[in-house]
Amino acid sequence: MSRFYIPGLLVALALLWGLSFPAISVGLEYLPPLLFAAFRYDVAAVLLLGYAIGTTDSWWPAGRNNVAAIASGGLFLVAGNGLLFIGQQTVPSGVAAILQALVPIVTALWALVLLGERLSAVGASGIVLGFVGIGLIVQPDPGNLFGASTVGRLVIVGQVVSVSLGGVLVQRTAPSMERVAMTGWAMFVGGITLHVLSLAYGETMTAAGSDPIALGAVVYLGVFSTAIAFVIYFTVLSERGAFEVSLVTYLVPIVATIAGVFLLGESIGLSSVIGFLVVFVGFALIKRHSLTEVIAAAG
Repeated sequence: MSRFYIPGLLVALALLWGLSFPAISVGLEYLPPLLFAAFRYDVAAVLLLGYAIGTTDSWWPAGRNNVAAIASGGLFLVAGNGLLFIGQQTVPSGVAAILQALVPIVTALWALVLLGERLSAVGASGIVLGFVGIGLIVQPDPGNLFGASTVGRLVIVGQVVSVSLGGVLVQRTAPSMERVAMTGWAMFVGGITLHVLSLAYGETMTAAGSDPIALGAVVYLGVFSTAIAFVIYFTVLSERGAFEVSLVTYLVPIVATIAGVFLLGESIGLSSVIGFLVVFVGFALIKRHSLTEVIAAAG
């Protein structure tokens, strides 16, 4: 295996996930947010489950731990992403991607509460820096706390909290089934949940939803940035482990920001960039031992 194989997969993953944010912004011009999110995971569930059925005998969820993992992943990891689609109605795609850099930090908080993991004083300072970064990125305006942009960013923070909780809950259930199959089932559950929520909020499909651009956005998100991206994710996970694959979280905002600026004409404020750097420093403090091991291995 070439020494560039895994780094190449990480770059590909960053590109696929990074371009998903401008794709969401484009698709939202034609589709309501929750229905759009549901379509994304419908497509991905069909592809991932089809792939799992064709490649493994353990695709059916047997055992309470696997059912619990699918339920947790479906409700919090997948359906929770509906908040991202809602938030991106008023938030630039680059800023939405930058906010995803909070996931490892919020995950550490959930692990502290639900898994009883310990946190050193240095790690605690990393979490504090993460919240400082949130403030810089969200930029709440005291004179207009309920402005669309501020609310949209807070909604995406809610999505980060949901996704982080889902990851910890899945870990807590200790699933034993094949991971691609488990992810496909979680997307199936999450997609159904999003369809129900879409109906409850009165969303409807209009003629604009059949526009080729809307269909292209759904296909890109469902096929490339979800189904194919998660196969790459699990490949890297099995080869290098959870920490190294989590580093892609900090490449994704760079891709999304560049794409948003050049493809959609978006602008990213200096405070958002500084907030991203502060969040990364917080992440580095929390995961300093793992980061040192990766750097040593690379050297």
